[in-house]
Amino acid sequence: MRRTCHAHVIAALIGCTSLALAAPAQAAHSPAAPAAHRSPARAALPAGDGWASSGTGTTGGQAADAAHTFTVSTRAQLAAALNGGDATPKIIQVKGAIDGNSDDAGQPLSCADYATDGYALDAYLAAYDPATWGTATVPTGPQEDARAASAARQGARVQLLVGSNTTIVGVGKHPKLLALDLQVKNADNVIVRNLTFEDAFDCFPQWDPTDGATGNWNSEYDNLVVYGATHVWIDHNTFTDGRRPDAAQPFYFGRIYQQHDGELDIVRGADLVTASWNAFTDHDKTLLFGNSDGAGATDTGKLRVTLHHNLFKNITERAPRVRFGQVDTYNNHYVVTAGQEYVYSLGVGYKSQLVAEANAFTLPTTVGADRVIAYWKGTAMTEEHNVVNGKETDLLGAFNAAHPTTVIAGDAGWIPTLRTRVDRPSAVPHIVDCGAGAGRL
Repeated sequence: MRRTCHAHVIAALIGCTSLALAAPAQAAHSPAAPAAHRSPARAALPAGDGWASSGTGTTGGQAADAAHTFTVSTRAQLAAALNGGDATPKIIQVKGAIDGNSDDAGQPLSCADYATDGYALDAYLAAYDPATWGTATVPTGPQEDARAASAARQGARVQLLVGSNTTIVGVGKHPKLLALDLQVKNADNVIVRNLTFEDAFDCFPQWDPTDGATGNWNSEYDNLVVYGATHVWIDHNTFTDGRRPDAAQPFYFGRIYQQHDGELDIVRGADLVTASWNAFTDHDKTLLFGNSDGAGATDTGKLRVTLHHNLFKNITERAPRVRFGQVDTYNNHYVVTAGQEYVYSLGVGYKSQLVAEANAFTLPTTVGADRVIAYWKGTAMTEEHNVVNGKETDLLGAFNAAHPTTVIAGDAGWIPTLRTRVDRPSAVPHIVDCGAGAGRL
């Protein structure tokens, strides 16, 4: 159930019909589901609700029988229910908090438990200090080999494959996946709902002195990865760094010791994804759609994603960053707080076809509208009817005026049709803030 909202928010929610813009005729709400399918565990994505509703639609594990309906509360139980990512229809209900860094008996594992072959952070720092190693080549040698071997041991625990025809849904109070990296890889027809994904952290980041002007620490493990998969619905989840904020991390070699990667990545030919009513919070590089400019062979014509009614709060960048795909981004609320690190929200990447309409941006006085969009070799986007602090604002015009050498044209070349409801952007902050995230089904 939704958490209690203020009276004016309830009024906005009740008055959604009057607050809505015209939606396409073919995107009308689907009829009520049969009673047996009304529980969140057996819910399917409504017809017309974003790219994941295209074609065969997305039903997840709705057809699961009793033998393949699980309630799990430990990592071992979750791994057993997933069964290596097999395609048998299944429903997995997550109860309580599951920590990926735990052994088969449920005992916690620390970074020291994964370290092998003599790896030690102090030794790694000493071996690859730019003052002695230099900045022209990536680390090689015994400590880098030990780091990679240690990372592989952690990866074997925290990365779990999700197969086709699967629904994973949180039940009860505060269902949470800690430190886990769920991978929907080369699968079809998957639903992930009502979960908090927190702190997928890498014990063994790699130093790369050639990354950028001053080098960077690079980490593995996203909270959720859609890799070569199709028909995926990601709904009413919360993604956060939570207990391990970047602000608390040390700096080595002048760069933050970054232990987090993305919150949600959609890559390697993935296609037909709807992400709705999620809260993406307190993170740096948040959503990456397409991981390489050189992936045209797999990504051209793919990476079709819908983002609607999501909350992005205290996000530094990539909300999303897009390559190749036709991405429909509407009715999302972007909140930048005073003093937070902020780079941009909408990344217009190589051959991307991004549509951004009827979104709301809440910005402090220190962040101008020209900073919302970032150029990443993309040539065009559609940007219309977005508001900044309640006022309709020409975000693309502001960007182009501030960046005359990297002008982005104003037509993405396609018109989204798979929308069940488009709310007026002025109402989006109330509607989204009260409805997005885990625990608000």
